[in-house]
Amino acid sequence: MSFVFKGFRNEKIFQLCSQNTRRDSRSAPRGDIIFSVQANLRETKTRKEAAPSTGKFVQAGDVEFFIQEMGPQDGQPIIFIHGTAAWSGLWRETMSPLAEAGYRCIAIDIPPFGYSERPASPSYGNADQAKRIIAMMDELNIERAILFGHSFGGGATMETALMIPDRIDALILLDVGGLNLNLQPAPENQKPSAIELFLGTPAIRNPVLAATGTNPLFTKTLISAMVLDPDDVTQEKIQILQEPLVLEGATNTLGDWLKSVLGVQKASLTTDPANYAVFDMPALILWGDSDSIIPLKEGEYLHSLLSNSELVVMKDVNHIPHLEDIDKVIELVLGFLESPR
Repeated sequence: MSFVFKGFRNEKIFQLCSQNTRRDSRSAPRGDIIFSVQANLRETKTRKEAAPSTGKFVQAGDVEFFIQEMGPQDGQPIIFIHGTAAWSGLWRETMSPLAEAGYRCIAIDIPPFGYSERPASPSYGNADQAKRIIAMMDELNIERAILFGHSFGGGATMETALMIPDRIDALILLDVGGLNLNLQPAPENQKPSAIELFLGTPAIRNPVLAATGTNPLFTKTLISAMVLDPDDVTQEKIQILQEPLVLEGATNTLGDWLKSVLGVQKASLTTDPANYAVFDMPALILWGDSDSIIPLKEGEYLHSLLSNSELVVMKDVNHIPHLEDIDKVIELVLGFLESPR
């Protein structure tokens, strides 16, 4: 059965892209063509050619994951799962102090982002991603782990925990979305929305995305909309986010992913609140008090569903706590991990 989700669905990100393409009708086609040409000239490298030497590829079910590790191999594993348009490189500053504390930190690129292999056909639902994470754990001989998810990566994080609760020691959730909670059946014979029609037409959508979502000139604008203080968007962070934009087909892949996550959804373990009732593992939920992407009320609702959770609201933080107040995040996370459970 197909479902449609009422609530956050990454439409905010799509709006940020689309609102920056409003030009007069005469200049729009010409501008989009220019950005499309630039994208074609830029998107020339294979993932193995472009991937940084700080990581490696491991098999994860139907795809290869690109992962980056820090810390002792015999340390308690923490698996980091990023959000929309990010990749494992953006976790390195968060991983470093946790690795120094003795944890084995493993940041993964969730397809289609970063350098992981893209599935043969677009399959980006929570169940698909969770099965890949579990397969990666098996490949790396990780019996138990802590999951650390951010933003839209929260869907894959929670789905994994619900699939294999006996293998997950704890959860750390930063401003998470993508859970598809309270999914409702889609009306029969429902007509595609304007967004679905747009995203289902590559000849139209790709030039727009080339001008915005995969345009290096737009990276700062996109990430600045997710932080409270623009000074937190350093040139180093911008460059990290821009690195995978050289991959073959990056623009078209982003369009396929958007079509998948903004269209009709499939029910999974995360969509039913009843599944959370028997979920008793410790969970730390961190949320920015000024989150403009996923409202704080979503974090409060998730906290109410997870009986063994702690919700910490971070002051003067928008949607990316580990960029906006990394020291506080590390303090809270270490305090949570080192407390008796």
